[in-house]
Amino acid sequence: MLGRSFFNLYFFIISTFIVFSWTLDEVWNSYLEQDVESYTGYKTMLIALGDYVKKHPVDEWEEIIHNAGQRYELPLRLMTLAQVKAIDHTNHHQLINKNAHIYYDDSMVVLDYLIEGTDFVITLGPADMPTRPRVKATYRVLILATFGVIIFIWLWPMSRDLELLKKATKDFGQGNFNTTAPAAKSTMIAPMISSFNMMAMRIKRLIGAHKELTSAVSHELRTPLARTKFALQMLENVKDDEKRTKYQQQITNDVRELEELINEMLLYASFDNDKPQLNIVGTDIAELIEAQVASHDQFANTITFVNESPSLHALCDSHFIDRALNNYISNAIKYGNGEVKITLSTQGGMCTICVEDGGEGVSDEFKSVIFDAFSRGDQSRNRETGGFGLGLAIVARIMEWHKGFASVSDSELGGAAFKITWPIK
Repeated sequence: MLGRSFFNLYFFIISTFIVFSWTLDEVWNSYLEQDVESYTGYKTMLIALGDYVKKHPVDEWEEIIHNAGQRYELPLRLMTLAQVKAIDHTNHHQLINKNAHIYYDDSMVVLDYLIEGTDFVITLGPADMPTRPRVKATYRVLILATFGVIIFIWLWPMSRDLELLKKATKDFGQGNFNTTAPAAKSTMIAPMISSFNMMAMRIKRLIGAHKELTSAVSHELRTPLARTKFALQMLENVKDDEKRTKYQQQITNDVRELEELINEMLLYASFDNDKPQLNIVGTDIAELIEAQVASHDQFANTITFVNESPSLHALCDSHFIDRALNNYISNAIKYGNGEVKITLSTQGGMCTICVEDGGEGVSDEFKSVIFDAFSRGDQSRNRETGGFGLGLAIVARIMEWHKGFASVSDSELGGAAFKITWPIK
């Protein structure tokens, strides 16, 4: 997927290379045209040739210069100063440096060197303008082409990831809160996509929590408030002390229920915030379970602990795992007819604690939503037996922090089997 942003960036970089190369050539040519030293090779040869001929008789100079021209394949000739001055150079640019005169146009150059102490001039030219070697120019083109390929390979994954991120952002902004950006192929864009997905998940969760809270306020708070209002109205007219006491007790119970609900909602809201600073350390899981069994043993007929992984030490925050396990055991005692079985096991590098009860179990329809906040769809686990449907939602959030999960299935005891599973390491 090559989007407009990719081509814009790619062509910008390639254009920069082209402009830079063109500017470099222009500067080079300008330097050649304006600086006598650019013709150092020609000038040095003429100086050396002038020094050489001065060591020989004048009548041999022309032959020596002619032979040098043939040897170096250059147009060299000996001229008098008067002959040189007679040549019309009005159409040429001119450079002067001591004994050297340089005349050039767009493609050709003529160098005149006055042999010091004489009226003779060695003339080189017309000759080709000195330019960059063709091989070096070819290398430069190949280097630029290689840079172009490397930049293309480097930018393509970034462009693809940015286009996909742009599409995901657009979908999310249009209300599709299940949208997530796909995994990035570019390591430079990966943190950006990861941050977007975390933000999207967080926003989705906050919106869900808002809906849950709205539903809770409309359903959970309305019933006890209605009962309290009715009891207060009845108190205004009742004369019998026994009935008055009954209505007062009902108001007290309703207020307590409201207080418990508010506390549960505040607790869930605190768990729904950003993940707390976990104290992840190696923990003896069997010891943690045994402590929970000891604290609940007086409330159940039988609590059986089956340890299939002796001496297991798993990485976790013992405080939160203990809280999740306490919730499971409390529910098992409440709904399991006094029979509870806890099993500790490991498989595939994962630690699993399963809490089973001998109650009526959980219907298949309710299993899919039982870990959602305020969910109480099963008749065996409704408000008549207590609870507000937040405990299991808290367990699910704790396991999410541990990169694990919470689940429910049927138990061999006849009731439900609730599990928490997370990586040992």
